[in-house]
Amino acid sequence: MCRIFGSFAAGAAARAARPEPAELAAVSARQRHGGPDEHEVLSGAGWSLGCDRLAVTDPCGGQQPYRLPHLPGVLAVLNGEVYNHASLRRHLAARGHRFPDRCDGNVLPALYAEYGPAFAEHLDGMFAVAVLDLRPGRAQLVLAVDDMGMKPVHWHHAAADGSTRFASEIPALLAFEGVRIAPREDSLDTVLATRTSFSARTALDGIEVLPPGATAVVRPGCRPVVRRRAPHPARPVGDTQDVLRREVRRLARAEVPVCAITSGGLDSGLVTALAAEYARESDAPPLHTFHLTYRGKWPDSEAAYARSVARRARTTHHEVALDPDELGSLLTRTVRHLGQPNADPIALSTYALFRAVREAGFTVALAGDGADELFGGYDRMRAALDAPAGADWAGAYADALSAAPRMLREHLYTSGYRAYIAEQGSAADRIEQELRSAGPDRMTALTAFETRWRLPAYHLRRVDHLSMAWAVEARLPFCQPGVVAHARSLPPAALRGKRALYEAGGDLLPAAVLARPKQPFTLPIAAMLTPGGPLFDTVRELLSPARLVLGGKVRADRVQKLLARQIARPSQRDALALWGLAVHELWSDVVQGMRIPVGCAA
Repeated sequence: MCRIFGSFAAGAAARAARPEPAELAAVSARQRHGGPDEHEVLSGAGWSLGCDRLAVTDPCGGQQPYRLPHLPGVLAVLNGEVYNHASLRRHLAARGHRFPDRCDGNVLPALYAEYGPAFAEHLDGMFAVAVLDLRPGRAQLVLAVDDMGMKPVHWHHAAADGSTRFASEIPALLAFEGVRIAPREDSLDTVLATRTSFSARTALDGIEVLPPGATAVVRPGCRPVVRRRAPHPARPVGDTQDVLRREVRRLARAEVPVCAITSGGLDSGLVTALAAEYARESDAPPLHTFHLTYRGKWPDSEAAYARSVARRARTTHHEVALDPDELGSLLTRTVRHLGQPNADPIALSTYALFRAVREAGFTVALAGDGADELFGGYDRMRAALDAPAGADWAGAYADALSAAPRMLREHLYTSGYRAYIAEQGSAADRIEQELRSAGPDRMTALTAFETRWRLPAYHLRRVDHLSMAWAVEARLPFCQPGVVAHARSLPPAALRGKRALYEAGGDLLPAAVLARPKQPFTLPIAAMLTPGGPLFDTVRELLSPARLVLGGKVRADRVQKLLARQIARPSQRDALALWGLAVHELWSDVVQGMRIPVGCAA
């Protein structure tokens, strides 16, 4: 698990001097928090390739960038884990390749030499890979990410000189001197409509993120050509519990300390129970589990459910009590690490939780992300399936994704910004169109949308960035090919309301956890965004009339009325809309400072 970055130029730019060491050092410094164990950068005329390593597999070996003596000119870097590296190594060794150690990424140069840009089709794992081919007549840069988009790579292409630059995190990419960007004009509407940036877009015009399961090939003088690969072949074998058990056991094996995130819900509970079972059967020490709560009395606490899961699984449980007075300072840090706005308060909880995991000495954490998207767990999915023919189920679904429903955000916009969004189209419009055009099978349409766009943009990018902010590798059993293939093979009835997962947890989890209503892992934003609450002053300052008038996108008077309504009658809807506005305002400030090549401390 690492942070990767690099550049590739063409034409006159390729004949220029190698990138300045100070520039590459600035890029590395901005994502060093995710790779504190080793650092190396290679560069030449018109190219660079670097890695900040978090040593997980073969900690004593695996120096990046990877290169093999018998393949001069082929270099590779890896962020993530290649779980089938042992079988790939045997296959490649039989074809004459030799490897200096057993690190998973060392197979990449040989795999590329055998299969070219199609090498990623042979990888099973979570990964973002960059391969730089410098051989005469073959020069190209190849970027690839895993099928679910668990490990992101952001890139910028400069049309003026044909150069391409990439990095694991946006702040690092902005430290390249040749990267020119501006906030997208529709970024506020996108944040309020979807809570984050969707598809291959980011909130910055000029920076894109590679879509899940995609490979990009950059050849001299050309813009990157991006194509989606066929999904990694995986044959579902066994029932849901058996399939999930195999993946949890595979991911629970590591050469560094492993723990589990236990929210108190079904998904993380299943992962916890199966990981604890594996620890007992392998005579390992008891599994450690982590749950985040807040000091004081706040609604919707899940701590009791998490404790019951831990007791049933016989884990060593850590209940991390966060001081709510710290949340204001955590907001700035999470926005900086994410590099673009995310309107869900869960980001603060995620950041604080992985901090506790790292401080307790753990490098790998198993988590339950991805289950709702694959197994039909969201209330909005159930509502869409139950909507009668002729009902605007797609519009209702898009509104359920939002930080501010369509009518509210259009009420808040200035006339000029409202007209701009109407002309350009909103992210919500694109979501509705995709859902309506997907055919009569609503369940297939919903799970396809959730896994292709919502999951990687909203959840996986956040988990990656905020776990790696503390040098923790988050492993996600539900996002592995075997579980994904199994979920897609189930009949619709088994997916409705996660029926298959409830059946799988029947003999593993406490009855109270199986019977409880669904609740997301987040913080109680409606209660905290009231006078005297830990987030009220921060949000009120970010939404001051002077700031909003200067931005010109929302009407300050209507935002103030929304704030007054939240004070008088606190509600989740109003609080989330205010939060989305405030996060976007803070991000607008933070992104201006990202052009200064300085380090970004956790």
